[in-house]
Amino acid sequence: MSLALDRRHLLAGVGAAAVGVTAAITLPAMSAPANPESSGAPEPLIGTATEGRLHVMTFNIRLTRTSDTVSGDPDHWPDRRPILIDLLEREQPTLLGVQEAKFDQLSAIQEALPSHEYVGYGRHGGSKDEYSPLFYDGERFELLAWNQFWLSDTPDVIGSATWGNEISRMIIWARLRDLKTDTEFAMINTHFDHQSEPSRVKSAQAMVDLFEGGELDGLATLVTGDFNSPAGDSEAYTTLVTDGPTVDTWETAEEQLTPAWGTFVGYEEPEEGSTRIDWILSTDEVTTHSAAINVSTDEEGRYPSDHAPVQALVSLP
Repeated sequence: MSLALDRRHLLAGVGAAAVGVTAAITLPAMSAPANPESSGAPEPLIGTATEGRLHVMTFNIRLTRTSDTVSGDPDHWPDRRPILIDLLEREQPTLLGVQEAKFDQLSAIQEALPSHEYVGYGRHGGSKDEYSPLFYDGERFELLAWNQFWLSDTPDVIGSATWGNEISRMIIWARLRDLKTDTEFAMINTHFDHQSEPSRVKSAQAMVDLFEGGELDGLATLVTGDFNSPAGDSEAYTTLVTDGPTVDTWETAEEQLTPAWGTFVGYEEPEEGSTRIDWILSTDEVTTHSAAINVSTDEEGRYPSDHAPVQALVSLP
């Protein structure tokens, strides 16, 4: 059984159990829902954002596994790299939260978005292991502060994991100033654990603590992440959204530009109404104009990742 199918079955179980250093480009929000059955390069779903708006994207790009894949395998990074670059060049997110990136994959994002900068480093320090980098437009935003901490009882200990997760997990946050409007806001990027529900719940609470009495208290905030939890039907979602300080931009968007695709496609045909584990959240003072789940492929029907990027066009208060 493939890794993608293994994870698909795992996430189905999760859903049942869960019912429980520094950059970006900005600029009109054109909407053209992706058609997974069509060939050829699609039009951007949102594209460059203008008029003071921000195009936010969360994208689990799937770590590189070049050593145990071959060309033609849908998971083979050298085959996926140009597809990912094409998608990012077409969509031009102003703010981008990435998950599962290895150091050698960051150059693809920088090639697609050459004026973007990023914060964040590997989960075992320096360039070691996966990143969850936060990319922003260095020409539009001033970076005021940023930090990275581990989702554990020892958040300042690099690589720590104490909540039942075998893999260390992190939060990366940044305080930014929009130079167009002189508005200060915050952005958070994360990747919750794929196995441990207690870890996901504690991770959600750690994020809430950033909003409520923490370093981001009182700031309009955007959140991107692979939460490995079903939207609307998990304890992590309840902690952050239903009973928490954020809203789900997919639900609050004035317009949904695509069907409600499941976001873990596993290189297969997308399923409408399937589990949405990749979210863009915001504090309630942020206005979401449109939202999309991007299941576009290249001309040969190949995907850039086993996850579909999620996008939102927003404006700050």
